[in-house]
Amino acid sequence: MEEERLKVFLHSLDSPNAPYLNKIEKEARRDKVPIIRQDMQSFLQVFLELKKPGRILEVGTATGFSALLMASYTPAQCRITTIEKYDKRIVEARKNFASCPGGERITLLEGDAEEILKQLGGTYDFVFMDAAKGQYIHFLPDILRLLPEGGVLISDNVLQEGDILESHYAVERRNRTIYKRMRDYLYTLKHHPDLITSVLPVGDGAAVSVKAAGRGIRTAGTEEDTNPEQGRQVPASPEYMDR
Repeated sequence: MEEERLKVFLHSLDSPNAPYLNKIEKEARRDKVPIIRQDMQSFLQVFLELKKPGRILEVGTATGFSALLMASYTPAQCRITTIEKYDKRIVEARKNFASCPGGERITLLEGDAEEILKQLGGTYDFVFMDAAKGQYIHFLPDILRLLPEGGVLISDNVLQEGDILESHYAVERRNRTIYKRMRDYLYTLKHHPDLITSVLPVGDGAAVSVKAAGRGIRTAGTEEDTNPEQGRQVPASPEYMDR
């Protein structure tokens, strides 16, 4: 109860979004389209102001709310590339981009993110991951390839409504694959030699990673596996990860 009261109080301090963003958010919630929570919106605003990115990559467009929100937080020269695979959401996102300020700076790529990421070149100094949670671990090798040193990766909804804390056997059978992949993903973020990561209880959990090549902290004495796609070594997950 106290946690909920605190959340309400903190939300009451936020400045309101532009009317067009409020409209898109209201429609998305009405149609049960997953979009970023209010505390993540504030979190993004702070990081975008600190980083001042020139190129943003978003994995998971939905109906375009978060891309337009990021456009509203960044200068006119910033360009945003966003990826979405669901046809119905693509239609809504394109409509929103065409009718809202900042939409002209957003490029929407249609299709499976894992395939599209492999085709992208150049670098993106800010990446926002908000797609299918069980796929984060599969997206990571190409995200790291596209992220320059000093680049920031924010991964949303990494605590899975608290499931991530549970024993493997306490999680519903249909959710166990996603659960295991998210645990593996978080472990990889925290132990990858090219990343410095903090996992924070913002919204449904946010992992903030900075690419700092060769300076990531590794646990001494752990067995290591080589990921051939990344060409780097990541400590193997401890046994408790599979329990």
